[in-house]
Amino acid sequence: MAGKQTRVLLVDDYRDALEGWAWYLRSRGYEVLTAGDGFEAVEMAGQYLPDLIILDLDLPDITGFEAARRLRTTSTTAQIPLIAATGYSPVQQLDGAHDAGFAAVLVKPCEPGALVKAIERVLGTPPAIDAAGRAS
Repeated sequence: MAGKQTRVLLVDDYRDALEGWAWYLRSRGYEVLTAGDGFEAVEMAGQYLPDLIILDLDLPDITGFEAARRLRTTSTTAQIPLIAATGYSPVQQLDGAHDAGFAAVLVKPCEPGALVKAIERVLGTPPAIDAAGRAS
C-alpha cells in the first residue's frame, strides 16, 4: 500500500471479537493495535498515537466512557477520533457517547464491513483496499 497506513487501536475485553476485527482490518490494509481494557487503551494511545480508536463501552476496571474522558484530557490524544462499540441499543448510549467525544457508535455484534465503513466515515478517507486490490 502506498503512503502511510491508517493506524487503528481496537479496545475490547472480549478476545474473540478483538481478534476477529483485528484480522479483518489488517486484511483491509489497516495497521491494527489491540488493547483488552481501558487502562491499556489510554497507555497505548499515548505511546502509539493511532489515527482512530474503537472503544468497547463496557470494559472492566474503567469503562470506555472513562477511557474516552482520559484520552480527551491529554493533549497528545485529545484529537484522536473515537468510535464507541456497544452491545446496548444505540438509543441508550448515543447521548453519553456524544458527550464523551465519540464520533460514532457501533452496535455489537457488528459486521466487519460496517466497521470499515464507520472508520472511513469518521476519518473521511476513501475505501480501504485489500491485498487483491478490491475496495471495501
